[in-house]
Amino acid sequence: MIEKIKEKNVWDSLRDTELPIVIYGMGNGADMIIDRLQELGIEFADIFASDEFVRGHSFRGKKVLRYDEVCEKYGEFVIVMAFAVHDEKMLSRVKELSSRHALFFPNVPIVDDGLFTREYIEAHDEEFDRAYSRLADDFSKKSFIDVLNFKVSGKTEYLFGCEKEKSDVYSEYLKLQDEEIMMDLGAYDGDTVREFLSAVDGRYRKIYAVEADPKNYKKLTSFAEEVDNIETFNMAVWNEKTTLHFEKKKGRNSKLSQNGKIEIPADSVDNILGGREITFLKADIEGSEEKALDGAADTIKKYKPKLYICAYHRNSDMFILPHKIISLCPDYKIHFCHHPYLPAWESNFYCTTE
Repeated sequence: MIEKIKEKNVWDSLRDTELPIVIYGMGNGADMIIDRLQELGIEFADIFASDEFVRGHSFRGKKVLRYDEVCEKYGEFVIVMAFAVHDEKMLSRVKELSSRHALFFPNVPIVDDGLFTREYIEAHDEEFDRAYSRLADDFSKKSFIDVLNFKVSGKTEYLFGCEKEKSDVYSEYLKLQDEEIMMDLGAYDGDTVREFLSAVDGRYRKIYAVEADPKNYKKLTSFAEEVDNIETFNMAVWNEKTTLHFEKKKGRNSKLSQNGKIEIPADSVDNILGGREITFLKADIEGSEEKALDGAADTIKKYKPKLYICAYHRNSDMFILPHKIISLCPDYKIHFCHHPYLPAWESNFYCTTE
């Protein structure tokens, strides 16, 4: 696999540049990237934000500037993006900025298991090769390589070059029918259930929606009042019945942590369903996808549901998850897609037996 990775590490590119490095964005993402830069001895010059967020305040000891102020101050500079982007307007803005400046989007892992580098790929070369060989179509293979090159280099053109709309995945790969039974692990506020309802034009048999975060679960249950034949569960998903500890984070995510103060009951898919059928299983559970697959082994082997498994929380997701899926059911055809999102979040495996 390493021979397909043409780029050098983003951190090496930043270390080697002679131009001033300017961080675009504030908050948790900027903190994580600045911490990494400092650990690596890489200096940054300034921070800027979108004009509507600039109010004369400071972040990490530097006054937050507007883009035009950075241009006036430096002329030529390197932009390091420090916040996630998925709406069309901001994606267009990133494309525009990358046409004017060297722009990097460092891939800082959601679950902190180290930086994703060329050295990481080389250390797991055979595992990446095996995952790549199991992909069922050329677009999936191209997307897989593009995402790896992005994770190493931080260059956004790799992600822009392999985007696929979610609606196309439902129509081309998953091909959902009128009698589907969906189980949504990490249901958040019902966003994926909404996708599902649109894909099946409102015709289905049953929905099971599981969400661990109490605040998100409240949103989910409010949405569920408008949905027929939906059963909701306020719990985490694991490979067995247990209690997990979470550390609350801003936004939609909570982080699994041994030191977390929030106790959440957890159980396996097999236990939750108790032998009942599902035809479509989605998992977006903050790095617990492998555990969830282990806990769904009986259900997967018996019913072979279509799978939608997120592959961007852990560095190892891109090779461990397809291996796990095939070990449970060798009949699966595995597709890999990245959807419009920066950094490489919304990069998922989609699996069917058809």
